Amino acid sequence: MSHDDVLTPKQVCEQYGIFGSPAALADRRWRGTGPAYIKTSTARCGRVFYRRSSIEKWLDSQTIAA
Repeated sequence: MSHDDVLTPKQVCEQYGIFGSPAALADRRWRGTGPAYIKTSTARCGRVFYRRSSIEKWLDSQTIAA
Protein backbone atom coordinates (compact mmCIF):
# COMPACT_ATOMS: atom_id res chain seq x y z
CA MET A 1 0.00 0.00 0.00
CA SER A 2 1.36 3.41 -0.99
CA HIS A 3 1.31 6.33 1.42
CA ASP A 4 0.00 9.58 -0.09
CA ASP A 5 0.34 12.63 2.16
CA VAL A 6 -2.62 14.97 2.48
CA LEU A 7 -1.59 18.62 2.76
CA THR A 8 -3.35 21.85 3.67
CA PRO A 9 -3.08 24.75 1.22
CA LYS A 10 -0.58 26.40 3.58
CA GLN A 11 1.58 23.26 3.63
CA VAL A 12 1.45 23.04 -0.18
CA CYS A 13 2.67 26.64 -0.48
CA GLU A 14 5.40 26.12 2.11
CA GLN A 15 6.67 22.85 0.66
CA TYR A 16 6.46 23.64 -3.04
CA GLY A 17 7.01 27.41 -3.06
CA ILE A 18 5.68 27.92 -6.58
CA PHE A 19 2.09 28.72 -5.72
CA GLY A 20 2.85 31.92 -3.83
CA SER A 21 0.29 32.12 -1.05
CA PRO A 22 -2.72 30.08 0.03
CA ALA A 23 -4.87 32.85 -1.47
CA ALA A 24 -3.15 32.42 -4.86
CA LEU A 25 -3.73 28.67 -4.64
CA ALA A 26 -7.40 29.33 -3.80
CA ASP A 27 -7.62 31.53 -6.92
CA ARG A 28 -6.33 28.62 -9.02
CA ARG A 29 -9.01 26.40 -7.43
CA TRP A 30 -11.70 28.94 -8.25
CA ARG A 31 -10.49 29.28 -11.86
CA GLY A 32 -10.11 25.51 -12.27
CA THR A 33 -6.45 25.81 -13.29
CA GLY A 34 -4.75 24.30 -10.27
CA PRO A 35 -4.16 20.80 -8.97
CA ALA A 36 -7.00 18.48 -8.00
CA TYR A 37 -8.12 18.95 -4.40
CA ILE A 38 -10.29 17.45 -1.69
CA LYS A 39 -13.09 19.48 -0.10
CA THR A 40 -14.66 18.15 3.09
CA SER A 41 -18.04 19.79 2.42
CA THR A 42 -19.79 21.42 -0.51
CA ALA A 43 -20.51 24.47 1.66
CA ARG A 44 -18.13 27.45 1.75
CA CYS A 45 -16.90 26.33 5.15
CA GLY A 46 -15.60 23.01 3.80
CA ARG A 47 -11.89 22.51 4.42
CA VAL A 48 -9.60 22.02 1.45
CA PHE A 49 -6.75 19.53 1.21
CA TYR A 50 -4.41 18.34 -1.53
CA ARG A 51 -2.95 14.89 -2.05
CA ARG A 52 0.79 15.09 -2.67
CA SER A 53 0.28 12.87 -5.72
CA SER A 54 -2.20 15.41 -7.16
CA ILE A 55 0.35 18.21 -6.75
CA GLU A 56 3.05 16.10 -8.43
CA LYS A 57 0.70 15.12 -11.27
CA TRP A 58 -0.27 18.76 -11.84
CA LEU A 59 3.39 19.82 -11.84
CA ASP A 60 4.16 17.12 -14.42
CA SER A 61 1.33 18.43 -16.61
CA GLN A 62 2.81 21.96 -16.42
CA THR A 63 6.30 20.81 -17.43
CA ILE A 64 7.38 21.85 -20.91
CA ALA A 65 10.06 19.79 -22.58
CA ALA A 66 12.42 21.90 -24.65
